[in-house]
Amino acid sequence: MAGRRKELNLGKRGGNNRRRHRPTFTEALRLADARARVRVTKNKPAGRRRFKHIQAAVAAPLPLDDTPGVLLRMIRWLLGLSLLPLCLVTTWTYFDLFRGFAMDRSFWTTSAFWYFATGALLMTGWFVSGLFWNAFLYVYVLGHELTHILAIWLFRGKISDWGVSADGGYVTTDKSNIVISLAPYFVPLWAATLMASYAIAAQFFNPTPTVTKTIYALLGFFWTFHLLWTLWMIPRDQPDLKENGTFLSLAIIYLANLLLVIVLTCFASHQFTVRDFAHDWVSHGKDLARWAMRATGDLRYLR
Repeated sequence: MAGRRKELNLGKRGGNNRRRHRPTFTEALRLADARARVRVTKNKPAGRRRFKHIQAAVAAPLPLDDTPGVLLRMIRWLLGLSLLPLCLVTTWTYFDLFRGFAMDRSFWTTSAFWYFATGALLMTGWFVSGLFWNAFLYVYVLGHELTHILAIWLFRGKISDWGVSADGGYVTTDKSNIVISLAPYFVPLWAATLMASYAIAAQFFNPTPTVTKTIYALLGFFWTFHLLWTLWMIPRDQPDLKENGTFLSLAIIYLANLLLVIVLTCFASHQFTVRDFAHDWVSHGKDLARWAMRATGDLRYLR
């Protein structure tokens, strides 16, 4: 039975010097999928300077002409539009929260903030400069596929094959949904693994201040790693986003990542809790609703 293949294809490095012709990773996947009559989104080779098409795709055992109908597209757009007020209120509340941090000098002088910021700046510098680019790209692909696998297991799906290489990665499974498709874009796997390992180790060993500061720095490093590579990946015509509608997928990714930033900020501040944020969120939501009602009334009056 043909399964569903979730794949992240990475092209080889371009250049004038050419290797002997041999089947590439992408060609091998295309051949295997053709035999299984499974649609796979193809990917062009890309070099260090021109990573044009690095894609994650879901290939289902469906007819080749499986373009969603008008009704399904409308439903996806309506769902995406319904998330916009949530994104607006959440963003508004977060900036109010951040403004409170900016006025509080004690937050900027905490060791947690400075070590977190150091790790974040280190990752940003490496990303911009291109140092260790291939190594980071491979780690990202590995985390991308592992996140898909964890999401598949969460929904009781079966995995028949998976792999990661310098050319890309893939997961062959019998199940796919919006969470499985988008999980790598809002789940910082390596940062979550770090914190889970630290939490478990802290139950058996008393962490020293040096270890705690190192964890803060690594958390900033890996969270920034997730954020930068996600932002870098999204504009590259991802089939994962198209599967459930690009607009709806982007709204979900934005809201999920923003909520993650809020949790990390509350964790680092020790002054504002998630409960405090939820209280402010409800207050801002009511303000937005009242503004919308007044605007609607004004429009009716003008008519």
